[in-house]
Amino acid sequence: MLTKRTDLALEARELFEESVGETTALQGVQAQEYGRRGCTVTAVDILNGQGSHALGKPVGRYLTVTLEQENLSGKGFEDAARCIAEELRRLLPPLDGEKPVLVAGLGNRDVTPDALGPLAVDALLITRHLKESLPGEFAAFSPVCAMAPGVLGQTGVESAEVIRGVAERVKPCCVIVIDALMSRRLSRLCATVQLSDTGLIPGSGVGNHRCALNEDTLHVPVLSIGIPTVIDGATLAADLLEEAGAEETAASLRGGIIVTERGIDEHIRRLAKLTALGVNLALQSALDVEDVAAFFT
Repeated sequence: MLTKRTDLALEARELFEESVGETTALQGVQAQEYGRRGCTVTAVDILNGQGSHALGKPVGRYLTVTLEQENLSGKGFEDAARCIAEELRRLLPPLDGEKPVLVAGLGNRDVTPDALGPLAVDALLITRHLKESLPGEFAAFSPVCAMAPGVLGQTGVESAEVIRGVAERVKPCCVIVIDALMSRRLSRLCATVQLSDTGLIPGSGVGNHRCALNEDTLHVPVLSIGIPTVIDGATLAADLLEEAGAEETAASLRGGIIVTERGIDEHIRRLAKLTALGVNLALQSALDVEDVAAFFT
């Protein structure tokens, strides 16, 4: 039987419900849907080990923001960024103004669907050094530092090792990791933002599991922000075949092909800016979209 791959807790819940139908209640998981800033947000809370086993994800909170076409430009873009910021604030620990927030943009800058993290870091408002050198002028700002550690194939060093070393040095109050994810549904490709307080395992969606980035490994709270930019080819084909009633054929499919969207380069640039803007607004609560934009003009 084909294992359908996804990094989204929302889709893991859907897959569980599809597998059992209405015969088994999903214990240890709570879900609700609501609107914010014109976006639909789905919160999935995995409460215990039973829920974690059912969905194959760690205990914690997963917030999924669904983006519509109007959220990719103009006022809709700004509202989507504010929505992401407000949801991210729900997961952040208290910011005391002294310990910085460390943001890590994961992924390979040279592989377009995997470049979300590094490109988002490029658009972050970095303030840790400014607060240290000009404390009076930047008293209202939260200290933020950021890094893009690259990938093992480029550096020979695990991302988790690099981030752990930096975290031990700068002693952040929390770490935010940004990464590209894998979706199960074509409709969610480049149209969904998942925020979580559980950290992440880089490469897990494509079967290339790396060292985990979570509170156990970094010893501070780890939040994650991810956007699905690829789909496993076998998973996509299986869904399409099953919709057409060809389940036997779908079950025999093998993985190995990763599918992305036409125009992915433009999507990644826009989504990286959206993610960075949401993080900037979340961490610098005194600023709005226009204030953040002024720092980059």
